[in-house]
Amino acid sequence: MPASDLFANLEGLTTVPSQRGPKETMDRLEAELRAEAMTIFARIDHAAGAREAGLELRPTEVVIFGNARGGTPLMQLGQTAGIDLPLKALVWQDAKHKTWISYNEPSWIAQRHGLTNVEAPVSKLAAFLRAVITKAAADQ
Repeated sequence: MPASDLFANLEGLTTVPSQRGPKETMDRLEAELRAEAMTIFARIDHAAGAREAGLELRPTEVVIFGNARGGTPLMQLGQTAGIDLPLKALVWQDAKHKTWISYNEPSWIAQRHGLTNVEAPVSKLAAFLRAVITKAAADQ
């Protein structure tokens, strides 16, 4: 089964291919987020953690980012959304050395927390994520 078929079954998770390696993809993603005035709260290198524990893991890194103007409207409607905010993106490499970026869809976060009447902020967040991820993953 192609790797892309595996992602179709992960509800609320969007995974897109990157034309670059994992480190360059993550560096570009962080730069794009900063350019859009996002706060970078953390960058977690799971592969480095695995190495420190004497284990192997292909490149796998998470960036946690956000902006109070984007996330607060969702939390005002349901504070439990705060467990899924700030937003996260995962850059990882599969067994065939293909790099991917995965993130939770804002509509899934809203659905998970039973938020209603959030079409405007959710659409805005979704469009923002698509644009930033596309730039970071592009071969330019």
